[in-house]
Amino acid sequence: MTLVRAAGDRSILLHVLSPRRFLCRLICRCVFALLPGSAAWADAQPSPAAEDALPDAPAVQSDVTLRSIPINILRDQKTIWTSPFHIRAADLKIVLPLLAATGVAIATDEHTLRDVVSHDPGFNNANTNASNVMIGGFIAAPVVLYGVGHFRGNEHARETGLLGAEALLDGVVVEQGMKLIFWRERPYQDQGHGHFFQSSAGWDSSFPSSHSVLAWSAAAVIAGEYPNPWAQALVYAGATGVSLTRLLGQQHFPSDLLVGSACGWLVGHYVYKHRHRYRAVLSLSPSGP
Repeated sequence: MTLVRAAGDRSILLHVLSPRRFLCRLICRCVFALLPGSAAWADAQPSPAAEDALPDAPAVQSDVTLRSIPINILRDQKTIWTSPFHIRAADLKIVLPLLAATGVAIATDEHTLRDVVSHDPGFNNANTNASNVMIGGFIAAPVVLYGVGHFRGNEHARETGLLGAEALLDGVVVEQGMKLIFWRERPYQDQGHGHFFQSSAGWDSSFPSSHSVLAWSAAAVIAGEYPNPWAQALVYAGATGVSLTRLLGQQHFPSDLLVGSACGWLVGHYVYKHRHRYRAVLSLSPSGP
Protein backbone atom coordinates (compact mmCIF):
# COMPACT_ATOMS: atom_id res chain seq x y z
CA MET A 1 0.00 0.00 0.00
CA THR A 2 1.34 3.43 -0.89
CA LEU A 3 0.38 6.70 0.74
CA VAL A 4 1.23 10.26 -0.30
CA ARG A 5 1.96 12.90 2.29
CA ALA A 6 2.59 16.56 1.53
CA ALA A 7 5.74 18.04 3.05
CA GLY A 8 6.18 21.71 2.21
CA ASP A 9 6.41 21.92 -1.60
CA ARG A 10 7.30 18.25 -2.02
CA SER A 11 5.37 15.00 -1.90
CA ILE A 12 6.80 12.06 0.00
CA LEU A 13 5.80 8.51 -0.92
CA LEU A 14 5.37 6.28 2.08
CA HIS A 15 5.52 2.56 1.28
CA VAL A 16 3.82 0.40 3.88
CA LEU A 17 4.40 -3.32 3.54
CA SER A 18 1.76 -4.41 6.05
CA PRO A 19 -1.68 -2.72 6.29
CA ARG A 20 -2.12 -4.09 9.80
CA ARG A 21 1.23 -2.69 10.88
CA PHE A 22 0.34 0.67 9.37
CA LEU A 23 -3.04 0.63 11.13
CA CYS A 24 -1.44 -0.11 14.50
CA ARG A 25 1.00 2.73 14.04
CA LEU A 26 -1.76 5.14 13.05
CA ILE A 27 -3.92 4.17 16.03
CA CYS A 28 -0.90 4.56 18.27
CA ARG A 29 -0.30 8.09 16.98
CA CYS A 30 -3.95 9.05 17.38
CA VAL A 31 -4.03 7.76 20.96
CA PHE A 32 -0.83 9.67 21.66
CA ALA A 33 -2.51 12.72 20.20
CA LEU A 34 -5.11 12.45 22.94
CA LEU A 35 -2.51 12.56 25.68
CA PRO A 36 -2.12 16.31 26.21
CA GLY A 37 1.37 16.07 27.67
CA SER A 38 2.20 14.78 31.11
CA ALA A 39 -0.37 17.13 32.67
CA ALA A 40 -3.17 14.87 31.42
CA TRP A 41 -2.64 12.61 34.42
CA ALA A 42 -3.63 13.58 37.93
CA ASP A 43 -0.49 12.17 39.49
CA ALA A 44 1.98 13.69 37.04
CA GLN A 45 4.73 15.87 38.46
CA PRO A 46 4.38 19.58 37.62
CA SER A 47 6.82 21.24 35.27
CA PRO A 48 9.30 23.69 36.76
CA ALA A 49 8.18 26.30 34.24
CA ALA A 50 6.58 29.37 35.81
CA GLU A 51 3.15 28.82 34.27
CA ASP A 52 3.06 25.20 35.46
CA ALA A 53 4.59 25.68 38.90
CA LEU A 54 1.18 25.69 40.60
CA PRO A 55 -1.18 23.82 38.25
CA ASP A 56 -4.17 24.18 40.58
CA ALA A 57 -3.72 27.84 41.46
CA PRO A 58 -6.50 30.10 40.11
CA ALA A 59 -4.01 32.80 39.11
CA VAL A 60 -2.51 30.73 36.29
CA GLN A 61 -5.69 29.24 34.83
CA SER A 62 -7.97 30.50 32.09
CA ASP A 63 -11.25 32.13 33.05
CA VAL A 64 -14.25 29.81 33.15
CA THR A 65 -16.91 31.85 31.35
CA LEU A 66 -19.13 31.45 28.32
CA ARG A 67 -16.94 33.87 26.40
CA SER A 68 -13.79 31.92 27.23
CA ILE A 69 -15.03 28.59 25.86
CA PRO A 70 -14.18 29.17 22.15
CA ILE A 71 -10.59 30.27 22.83
CA ASN A 72 -10.16 27.51 25.43
CA ILE A 73 -11.29 24.92 22.88
CA LEU A 74 -8.73 26.21 20.38
CA ARG A 75 -6.05 25.90 23.03
CA ASP A 76 -7.25 22.43 23.95
CA GLN A 77 -7.14 21.25 20.35
CA LYS A 78 -3.66 22.62 19.82
CA THR A 79 -2.45 20.74 22.88
CA ILE A 80 -4.29 17.53 22.02
CA TRP A 81 -3.07 17.22 18.44
CA THR A 82 0.53 18.29 19.16
CA SER A 83 0.89 16.13 22.26
CA PRO A 84 2.80 13.30 20.50
CA PHE A 85 5.81 15.61 20.66
CA HIS A 86 5.53 15.74 24.45
CA ILE A 87 5.08 12.07 25.36
CA ARG A 88 7.00 10.95 28.45
CA ALA A 89 8.03 7.48 29.55
CA ALA A 90 5.58 7.70 32.45
CA ASP A 91 2.67 7.93 29.99
CA LEU A 92 3.47 4.51 28.55
CA LYS A 93 2.03 2.71 31.57
CA ILE A 94 -1.38 3.86 30.35
CA VAL A 95 -0.80 3.93 26.60
CA LEU A 96 0.73 0.49 26.11
CA PRO A 97 -2.06 -1.49 27.84
CA LEU A 98 -4.63 0.58 25.94
CA LEU A 99 -2.94 -0.15 22.62
CA ALA A 100 -2.69 -3.85 23.45
CA ALA A 101 -6.38 -4.00 24.39
CA THR A 102 -7.29 -2.12 21.21
CA GLY A 103 -5.31 -4.59 19.09
CA VAL A 104 -7.05 -7.55 20.71
CA ALA A 105 -10.44 -5.88 20.27
CA ILE A 106 -9.84 -5.17 16.57
CA ALA A 107 -8.73 -8.76 16.01
CA THR A 108 -11.95 -10.11 17.57
CA ASP A 109 -14.42 -7.40 16.50
CA GLU A 110 -15.99 -9.32 13.64
CA HIS A 111 -16.41 -12.50 15.70
CA THR A 112 -18.00 -10.61 18.59
CA LEU A 113 -20.59 -8.86 16.44
CA ARG A 114 -21.33 -12.00 14.43
CA ASP A 115 -21.40 -14.70 17.10
CA VAL A 116 -21.80 -13.04 20.51
CA VAL A 117 -24.12 -10.06 20.19
CA SER A 118 -27.75 -10.78 19.38
CA HIS A 119 -29.04 -9.98 15.88
CA ASP A 120 -32.66 -9.74 16.99
CA PRO A 121 -33.99 -6.48 15.44
CA GLY A 122 -36.21 -5.68 18.40
CA PHE A 123 -33.34 -6.15 20.86
CA ASN A 124 -30.96 -4.11 18.72
CA ASN A 125 -33.42 -1.25 18.25
CA ALA A 126 -34.24 -1.12 21.97
CA ASN A 127 -30.55 -0.77 22.84
CA THR A 128 -29.96 1.81 20.13
CA ASN A 129 -32.85 3.88 21.44
CA ALA A 130 -31.56 3.52 25.00
CA SER A 131 -28.12 4.76 23.96
CA ASN A 132 -29.66 7.80 22.29
CA VAL A 133 -31.68 8.64 25.39
CA MET A 134 -28.70 8.27 27.69
CA ILE A 135 -26.37 10.34 25.53
CA GLY A 136 -29.06 13.00 25.49
CA GLY A 137 -28.79 13.08 29.27
CA PHE A 138 -25.03 13.61 29.15
CA ILE A 139 -25.42 16.41 26.61
CA ALA A 140 -28.16 18.06 28.65
CA ALA A 141 -26.34 17.73 32.00
CA PRO A 142 -23.89 20.63 31.41
CA VAL A 143 -26.77 22.88 30.29
CA VAL A 144 -28.81 22.03 33.37
CA LEU A 145 -25.85 22.46 35.71
CA TYR A 146 -24.97 25.82 34.19
CA GLY A 147 -28.58 26.97 34.50
CA VAL A 148 -28.75 25.92 38.14
CA GLY A 149 -25.46 27.63 38.86
CA HIS A 150 -26.37 30.81 37.02
CA PHE A 151 -29.85 31.34 38.46
CA ARG A 152 -29.15 30.10 41.98
CA GLY A 153 -25.70 31.59 42.38
CA ASN A 154 -24.05 28.17 42.67
CA GLU A 155 -20.51 28.68 41.34
CA HIS A 156 -19.67 24.99 41.53
CA ALA A 157 -22.60 23.93 39.34
CA ARG A 158 -21.96 26.80 36.94
CA GLU A 159 -18.33 25.81 36.47
CA THR A 160 -19.24 22.14 36.01
CA GLY A 161 -21.71 23.09 33.29
CA LEU A 162 -19.19 25.25 31.43
CA LEU A 163 -16.38 22.71 31.63
CA GLY A 164 -18.76 19.92 30.66
CA ALA A 165 -19.76 21.88 27.56
CA GLU A 166 -16.12 22.56 26.71
CA ALA A 167 -15.26 18.86 27.05
CA LEU A 168 -18.20 17.86 24.85
CA LEU A 169 -17.19 20.29 22.11
CA ASP A 170 -13.57 19.13 22.33
CA GLY A 171 -14.83 15.57 22.07
CA VAL A 172 -16.82 16.35 18.92
CA VAL A 173 -13.72 17.74 17.20
CA VAL A 174 -11.58 14.79 18.27
CA GLU A 175 -13.99 12.05 17.27
CA GLN A 176 -14.84 13.64 13.94
CA GLY A 177 -11.15 14.06 13.19
CA MET A 178 -10.49 10.40 13.96
CA LYS A 179 -13.49 9.25 11.93
CA LEU A 180 -12.15 11.09 8.89
CA ILE A 181 -8.72 9.51 9.46
CA PHE A 182 -9.85 5.91 9.88
CA TRP A 183 -12.97 5.68 7.68
CA ARG A 184 -14.09 2.42 9.24
CA GLU A 185 -17.19 0.62 8.04
CA ARG A 186 -20.10 0.22 10.45
CA PRO A 187 -21.10 -3.30 11.56
CA TYR A 188 -24.12 -3.20 9.25
CA GLN A 189 -21.96 -2.36 6.20
CA ASP A 190 -20.16 -4.87 3.96
CA GLN A 191 -21.33 -7.91 5.93
CA GLY A 192 -19.81 -6.64 9.17
CA HIS A 193 -16.13 -6.92 8.24
CA GLY A 194 -15.33 -3.52 9.74
CA HIS A 195 -12.65 -2.61 7.24
CA PHE A 196 -10.67 0.58 7.78
CA PHE A 197 -9.86 3.30 5.23
CA GLN A 198 -13.02 2.78 3.20
CA SER A 199 -14.30 6.02 1.71
CA SER A 200 -17.74 4.42 1.46
CA ALA A 201 -17.93 4.58 5.27
CA GLY A 202 -18.51 8.32 4.96
CA TRP A 203 -18.10 11.05 7.55
CA ASP A 204 -20.15 9.08 10.11
CA SER A 205 -17.81 6.11 10.15
CA SER A 206 -17.53 3.63 12.99
CA PHE A 207 -14.17 4.34 14.65
CA PRO A 208 -14.37 5.70 17.30
CA SER A 209 -17.89 5.73 18.76
CA SER A 210 -19.21 9.30 18.96
CA HIS A 211 -21.62 8.36 21.75
CA SER A 212 -18.78 6.93 23.82
CA VAL A 213 -16.48 9.92 23.32
CA LEU A 214 -19.19 12.39 24.34
CA ALA A 215 -20.50 10.37 27.29
CA TRP A 216 -17.06 9.76 28.79
CA SER A 217 -15.84 13.32 28.24
CA ALA A 218 -18.82 14.75 30.13
CA ALA A 219 -18.60 12.02 32.78
CA ALA A 220 -14.91 12.77 33.43
CA VAL A 221 -15.64 16.45 34.09
CA ILE A 222 -18.60 15.74 36.38
CA ALA A 223 -16.67 13.06 38.27
CA GLY A 224 -13.77 15.45 38.73
CA GLU A 225 -15.96 18.28 39.98
CA TYR A 226 -17.94 15.98 42.31
CA PRO A 227 -15.45 13.44 43.68
CA ASN A 228 -18.03 11.75 45.89
CA PRO A 229 -17.73 7.98 45.21
CA TRP A 230 -21.48 7.64 44.67
CA ALA A 231 -21.58 10.51 42.18
CA GLN A 232 -18.59 9.14 40.31
CA ALA A 233 -20.06 5.63 40.23
CA LEU A 234 -23.31 7.03 38.87
CA VAL A 235 -21.81 9.06 36.01
CA TYR A 236 -19.32 6.37 35.02
CA ALA A 237 -22.02 3.71 35.12
CA GLY A 238 -24.10 5.91 32.83
CA ALA A 239 -21.17 6.36 30.43
CA THR A 240 -20.57 2.60 30.46
CA GLY A 241 -24.24 2.08 29.70
CA VAL A 242 -24.01 4.36 26.68
CA SER A 243 -21.06 2.39 25.29
CA LEU A 244 -22.55 -1.01 26.06
CA THR A 245 -25.89 -0.26 24.43
CA ARG A 246 -24.10 0.89 21.26
CA LEU A 247 -22.53 -2.56 21.10
CA LEU A 248 -25.78 -4.41 21.85
CA GLY A 249 -27.52 -2.30 19.24
CA GLN A 250 -25.04 -3.52 16.58
CA GLN A 251 -24.02 0.10 15.95
CA HIS A 252 -20.31 -0.26 16.77
CA PHE A 253 -17.53 -2.79 17.18
CA PRO A 254 -15.96 -3.31 20.64
CA SER A 255 -12.76 -1.53 19.60
CA ASP A 256 -14.79 1.53 18.54
CA LEU A 257 -16.23 1.71 22.04
CA LEU A 258 -12.94 1.04 23.83
CA VAL A 259 -11.06 3.76 21.98
CA GLY A 260 -14.02 6.15 22.11
CA SER A 261 -14.38 5.74 25.86
CA ALA A 262 -10.66 6.19 26.46
CA CYS A 263 -10.49 9.26 24.24
CA GLY A 264 -13.53 10.79 25.89
CA TRP A 265 -12.17 10.26 29.38
CA LEU A 266 -8.78 11.70 28.43
CA VAL A 267 -10.38 14.80 26.91
CA GLY A 268 -12.72 15.37 29.86
CA HIS A 269 -9.98 14.76 32.41
CA TYR A 270 -7.68 17.19 30.62
CA VAL A 271 -10.33 19.92 30.53
CA TYR A 272 -11.09 19.46 34.24
CA LYS A 273 -7.45 19.42 35.35
CA HIS A 274 -6.54 22.53 33.36
CA ARG A 275 -9.66 24.65 33.77
CA HIS A 276 -11.33 23.96 37.10
CA ARG A 277 -11.04 26.65 39.77
CA TYR A 278 -13.78 25.96 42.29
CA ARG A 279 -11.95 23.50 44.55
CA ALA A 280 -8.70 25.43 44.19
CA VAL A 281 -10.38 28.61 45.48
CA LEU A 282 -11.75 26.72 48.49
CA SER A 283 -8.34 25.22 49.28
CA LEU A 284 -6.75 28.67 49.34
CA SER A 285 -9.46 30.21 51.48
CA PRO A 286 -8.86 30.57 55.27
CA SER A 287 -12.18 28.86 55.90
CA GLY A 288 -11.60 26.14 53.34
CA PRO A 289 -10.73 22.49 54.12
